[in-house]
Amino acid sequence: MQRYSIFSIARNALTNHKNWHTAWRSPEPKPAYDVVVVGAGGHGLGTAYYLAKEHGITNVAVLEKGWLGGGNTGRNTTIIRSNYLYDESAKLYDHSVKLWEGLTGELNYNVMFSPRGVMMLAHNVHDVQVFKRHVYANRLNGVDNEWLTAEQAKAFCPPLSIDPGARYPVVGAALQRRGGTARHDAVAWGYARGADARGVDVIQNCEVTGIDVEGGRVTGVQTTRGAIRAKKVAIVAAGHTSVLCTMAGFRMPLESVPLQALVSEPMKPVFPCVVMSNAVHAYLSQSDKGELVIGAGTDQYVSYSQRGGVQILEHTLEAILELFPIFSRCRMLRQWGGIVDVTPDRSPIIGRTPVENLFVNCGWGTGGFKATPGSAHVFAHTVAKGEPHPINAPYTLDRFKTGRLIDEAAAAAVAH
Repeated sequence: MQRYSIFSIARNALTNHKNWHTAWRSPEPKPAYDVVVVGAGGHGLGTAYYLAKEHGITNVAVLEKGWLGGGNTGRNTTIIRSNYLYDESAKLYDHSVKLWEGLTGELNYNVMFSPRGVMMLAHNVHDVQVFKRHVYANRLNGVDNEWLTAEQAKAFCPPLSIDPGARYPVVGAALQRRGGTARHDAVAWGYARGADARGVDVIQNCEVTGIDVEGGRVTGVQTTRGAIRAKKVAIVAAGHTSVLCTMAGFRMPLESVPLQALVSEPMKPVFPCVVMSNAVHAYLSQSDKGELVIGAGTDQYVSYSQRGGVQILEHTLEAILELFPIFSRCRMLRQWGGIVDVTPDRSPIIGRTPVENLFVNCGWGTGGFKATPGSAHVFAHTVAKGEPHPINAPYTLDRFKTGRLIDEAAAAAVAH
């Protein structure tokens, strides 16, 4: 893999980057592949990377209708944590956190993982009971989580107001110190470069317009750049998963809704961690550029829009000022939205579909970014072997028939 010294960087800068190698190729689609991955976000690119690295399957194409990382990977608020309630969730999300911890070295690409801690605020007796239950369940599964008093929460995050006269006073918090943030774009770029170096074709501006099925078995895809045959097809397309599955002849238990976020003007480092609140529906961190990264809840309507309603932003900023009045004069810089796919039990679907050799990785709702490396790792195993990895075995599509749900609506917290 190409490495650059500070001298080679300076030399290339002086020559207007004429000798600079591209991070990944821009190949034309081949007529056929062993595996076609639909969706060039973090999960899709990671799946291709692990297919090549872990399973030796390199005749792979990753198809993206727009630009690489232009969907939810580039539109989220980058929170990483694994303090989910149920055993199945703890295994999946902590598998991901462990991979996050070594991902920069794995990809030889700085993904800027920052384990600064994720603190979830309690405002009433119910919150306290719920979060303490999470703390105990997490500890039983080997996942770090601890309970803080309001004063300890204030010491960990000084900008936090613990005024007892507030509308939603802070009475305590659950803290996962291993949680934090990463650079979303860098994750996509790192996986793309790693996959490309192993022979994977990453093909942008190539929208899938149809899925070919013969005798109950997938045989390829139709795209805006022609037909592509494939032995296996893996759909990793977030909010558009249900549209693609309809092309293959079956429906998915998904709803797609907008999820918004916004950032403030840059400021000096002032916010040391990630803070979330279920009750007031907001969460906050500070980027390495100094912007306050603010996340909201989902819009209340089904849509494929990447915008969302203004009233959601107003509600979110009211909540932020309730918790952090220090930021009352801070100006907002920009807003954006993504399309999240939500399952009835707020847990993902990772596995086979009714069509043979067609696989899906979807339903992450508002929490897909944190699971990126773990999701990609176990999904690559599932696609390569035709059967689930032990970690994602519970996350089948069939659970909505059998009733063996993994109900993480509470642990999904503030929609992120």
